[in-house]
Parts: sequence; C-alpha cells; structure tokens
Amino acid sequence: MTNSPVFKLNFADVALDDAVPTESLLRWLNRRGMSGTKEGCADGDCGACTVALIERDGDGRAHFRACNSCLLPVGALPGREVITVEALADGAALHPVQTALVDCSGSQCGYCTPGFVMSLFAGYYGSELNDLTTEGNLCRCTGYRPIREATRQLTLIEPPRDRFHDLLAAPCVPLVSASVGNFHNPVAIEDALQLKQTHPDASWIAGATDLGVSLSHGQRVAPAFVALDRIASLREIEVTADHIRIGACAPLSELEEHLAGLVPALDQMLPWFAARQVRNRATFGGNLGSASPIGDLLPILLALDACIECRNLGGMRMIEAADFFLDYRKTARAEDELITAVVLPRRSGRMTAAYKVAKRQTDDISIVAAVFALECDDDQRVCHARLAYGGVAAIPMRAREVEGFLLGRKLDTDTIEQTSQRLRAAFQPLSDHRASAEYRSALCASLFERFVAEHTP
Repeated sequence: MTNSPVFKLNFADVALDDAVPTESLLRWLNRRGMSGTKEGCADGDCGACTVALIERDGDGRAHFRACNSCLLPVGALPGREVITVEALADGAALHPVQTALVDCSGSQCGYCTPGFVMSLFAGYYGSELNDLTTEGNLCRCTGYRPIREATRQLTLIEPPRDRFHDLLAAPCVPLVSASVGNFHNPVAIEDALQLKQTHPDASWIAGATDLGVSLSHGQRVAPAFVALDRIASLREIEVTADHIRIGACAPLSELEEHLAGLVPALDQMLPWFAARQVRNRATFGGNLGSASPIGDLLPILLALDACIECRNLGGMRMIEAADFFLDYRKTARAEDELITAVVLPRRSGRMTAAYKVAKRQTDDISIVAAVFALECDDDQRVCHARLAYGGVAAIPMRAREVEGFLLGRKLDTDTIEQTSQRLRAAFQPLSDHRASAEYRSALCASLFERFVAEHTP
C-alpha cells in the first residue's frame, strides 16, 4: 500500500507521521493548540466538536459534511480535507455564518458556539438551512430561538464565490490507499480482504460512530483497523424495479437524499436514528457489524425481508436478515467476511411503517424500535405479516408466532385485541435505566395498534 500520512487542515498540508491513529481528531486538534473545536461529551451527542469534512457523492460533487471530530480517528484522515472554526474568519472579517449568530445574539457562554457555526457552515454551502441543520448541536444557555433566527437570516444570503466555494469546485483528487501505523485505509475490496487475512485480529471500521466512542473513551480496542470508508464500490446505491442495493459504507445522510420516498420505513426511522453529524458518517454496514440489539435500522431489514451481502477471499454469499442475528453481538458473518451491501426487495401493496420510542426525540438510544409490514388480499385478510422489534431481546427479533396468528385473519377489533395480547407476551425484555420490562412489553402491543390505526380504514 502507498503510505501517505498527510491530510489538509484549513487549506494546509499536515503530516501524520507521528500521530497516534486511534486518537480522535478532536483531541489531536486540542493538543496542537487549536481550541476552537470543543470537547463536550466525547460521545457524538452534543455537537460542540463539529468540524466540516469534504466528501464527494456518487457524481463526484464535493460537499461540506458536518461531523463529530470526537468520533473521527486520526488514522482515517490521510488524503482528506478538514475545515475547523479557526479557518472561517478572514482576518478581522467574520464569515457570514459567524456574523449571523452575532447579529441574532445566538451565543451566551459560547462553549457550544463553534459547533453551531460549523454545522451552519456546512448547511450554508450545501443550501440546506433549516431547523435540522443544527439538530445535532446542544445549547444549554442561549436557547434555540436566536439560533433559529440566525439560520433564517442565512437563507436570505447567497453563498459568495469565496475560497470555500473554490475549494468545493476544485478538481477531484481521488483518495488513495494509505496507512497510519496499524490503521489501514484501502481503496478496493480485494485489498481490504487481503489486509484482513494478513491482520486477522484487525477490526473493520466504516464511519466510526460506534467504535469511535470506545476510542474516544480510551477503552480497549483491536490491535489494528481496516477502514472501509474510501472504497467507492461500498458507497454505491443502486435502485432497480425489483430491489434496492445499498452499499455497506454509504452514509445514512446519502440514503435520506437518494432513497427519499422509496422505502417509507427508512424515511420514518432515519430522522430519529441520530443527529445529522452522526448520519453523515454512520453506515448500514456499521450498524449490522456492531449487531446491537437496539440498532434502529436492523428491525427494518427484518421487516422488509432484506438480504445481507458478505464477501471474503473465497467469494460472496447472501444471508437473509432473518438468519443473520444469532445471539447478543453475534451474527452469521464469519470473521474474515466483509459486509458489502444490503439488498431490499421492492414490493407494491404492502403497508409498512417504522416507530422509535426514546426519552429524547432525537439522538438517543431506543427504548423500543418497531417496524411493521402487512399485506392483505382481496378479501382484506392478512396474507403477509412481519412484526420486527429492537430493544426487547438480546438480538433484533421478529414476533414470528404472532405473525403466524395474523395470517388469514381480517384486521377487525377482535384480531387486533388478540394480537396485542400475544405481543405483550412475545418477548422477555430486560428492565434498565431507560425503561422497565413491563413498559417495553406494552410498547410492543401499542405500537402495533398505532400502526393498524394509521394504515387501515
């Protein structure tokens, strides 16, 4: 592999020869005296550490993507371009985003302000300025009214043809393979699989929004990493008449853009999955690889009869989502296999919906996530049923016995009541600091009742 441990930071080349690859960009910046990027939670929750990363979509167009620098390992940076809050002002002249926050009194203690600035900066050049632009940024003193006013003020200003515009318009320089110590960044699937064979103890890493938390908190991690986020074929999204194929490393924010209206359950779940900064890095492959029982996207795969595409040096195989999850954090994927894609079949005539219950509306772990898919025949009898849940067992699960009960029945009052009773007894969830087992069991039933009420006459 070509060793190129250099990245661009605020227009300047920076060498990473002596960098610790598992250190977060946030702490790397702070150690270099760049204190504008703040550390709040180190979990990707507060947005104080937001920076802008230049990413290119499938058409090669460059965009500023806001991301949490507390979750971004330095080892993933070679060849990339990062903008921090220090670069925005031109001498004494503030950037329009900074001016808008000043004019609208959008800062009080100021600790969170650089994060808001960088989220608005990315939205400003992406023509995406609304309340969701700063959804991943927390303010505990000023409140959001002046920040929302600043956002509205920016919508009235056309981004100038400045150095940031020129940066996005510059010719595309493809990312190349690079390593920083034991952190490897291949650009081809075959290279990634070969690296895994050479370093069998290495962990796959994509957006690092899950593993990045462990790195940020200094927890024990793998001795080596194979990063997948610069492999172009893993970021492709293909839509055909009968299926949708989602590359394992396609960021969730790109799914929101490219698949809007095509998969209703995905449209409904993604806004509550996590904050914008996390969705700009998080991937389907990472959610599957971590196999969390509360992974919000995983019930979607179960409910929609998805297949997971896995590859190793011996070839490729497809695993049905229903057979993928085996036990707590354990899946049917072999150690040397790489998740390359998720394939969703396209079906007409099915009612689908996704629900998430959490203590906060956004950027919070689910108490229960539920995804339903039902189809009725001409006699209005259920001919297809999938009731999938997260947060109620050691793995994401379908209520298979209840699905069988529904088949051949009309969705009348008696059927719904019996279904609800069966759903309350279908799982044995745990009680924890988020919710009691009884509450989770009740949600399994009430969410189904809500689904039927919303989708049937």
